[in-house]
Amino acid sequence: MTAPKLLSPATIGEFDLPNRVVMAPLTRNRARPDSNVPHALNAEYYAQRASAGLIITEATQITPEGKGYAWTPGIHSAEQIGGWRQVTDAVHAQGGRIVLQLWHVGRISHTSLQPDGQAPVAPSAIAADAHTFDGEGFVQTSTPRALATDEIARVVDDYRQAARNARQAGFDGVEVHAANGYVLDQFLRDGSNTRDDRYGGSIENRVRILREVFEAVTDVWPAGRVGVRFSPFAGFNDMHDRTPMQTFGAAISAASAAGLAYLHLVEGQTGGPRDLPEGGDLDALRARFDGAYMANNGYDRQLAVDAVESGHADLVAFGRPYIANPDLVERFARNAELNAPDQATFYGGGAEGYTDYPTLAESQAA
Repeated sequence: MTAPKLLSPATIGEFDLPNRVVMAPLTRNRARPDSNVPHALNAEYYAQRASAGLIITEATQITPEGKGYAWTPGIHSAEQIGGWRQVTDAVHAQGGRIVLQLWHVGRISHTSLQPDGQAPVAPSAIAADAHTFDGEGFVQTSTPRALATDEIARVVDDYRQAARNARQAGFDGVEVHAANGYVLDQFLRDGSNTRDDRYGGSIENRVRILREVFEAVTDVWPAGRVGVRFSPFAGFNDMHDRTPMQTFGAAISAASAAGLAYLHLVEGQTGGPRDLPEGGDLDALRARFDGAYMANNGYDRQLAVDAVESGHADLVAFGRPYIANPDLVERFARNAELNAPDQATFYGGGAEGYTDYPTLAESQAA
C-alpha cells in the first residue's frame, strides 16, 4: 500500500522534514517551579516524539513579564537556555527537528505571576474575562496596564533577544506565537486594542508590532527558519474582532512579506469546534501567504491525509494525539489504534501522563 503524502518528506523554507506530521505546541506546566527551567524529564518527553516531521515546543515566555501560567518554561535566563539545550540535544540525538515557540501572554496573567507583583501589560487596560493557573488553582486574570508607546520597542527587543537565546539553546528555528489571545493577538484585534497611537486604531496600525517582531526575529534567524501561529476566528481568552478576515488578512500578508517559512492556523475555535463564523474563509486567508500552510485543530489521521492530498495543507499539527502517542508517525504509517490521553495529567505533575505512554511496540509486547 502506498504511504499517504502526509508521511512523505517536505522542504519547508530551510527545513528539510522527513514527514508532514507536526507536534503542535502543548502547554504541560512541567518546568522547574522555582526557575521556569526545562530539565531532564522535558528532554525525555520531547526526545520520545522526535519522529515528528517537526516539533514545536510548548509556548515559552520571552521575558518574566511575559509569563501567564505557573510552571511554564522561559527562554530569558542563562539557566533556561541551558535547560533547553538539554532538550534540543536529546531531540537531535534521535534525529529530530525542533523549533521554539516565542510567547508573551500580555493580559492573560495574574499579579502573583508577575515580577514584583506588578500588573500585566497589554495594548490597552482592558481586563480579559479569562482565567489562569497560579500554581494553586485557576484565578481570574488581573486587569492589565496599557503599554506606553515608547515601551513597545522594549517588547519587540524581548522577542529579538529570545530569538538569540533560542539559537544559543540549539533550536532549529522559532515560531512567533500570535494566537490564542496573547499579546500579539491582543494588539491585532479591535476588541482588546483601543489605542489611539501608531499601534492602534486602523488595521495597519494594529499590525505594526507584528511587523516589527518579524523584523526583529528575522534579524537573528533566516526567515526560512521562522513560522507564525494565528487563531483568526477563535474567541479563546475573551478575544473579539469586528472584521477578522480583513485583520488577519493584513497580518498574514505581513508574515508573507517577511518571507516566513510557514503559516500555522488554528482552524475554528482553539481546542474546540472547527466551524467558522459567517464570512470566515480559510482558503482566502491562506492565499495571502506565499510559504507553506500548517493546519491545526481537531485533526485525526484521515482528516489530515485528506487535507494534504487535496492541497488544503502542506503540514498538519497534532496536539492531543501527541500527548498520548510519542510514536504517532509510526501509528499513522500502520493505521494503528491510538492511545487515549488522560486529561487529568495534562497540566503539571511528573512522569505520569507525560513520559509513560507506551509506544505501539511496547503495547504489542505487553
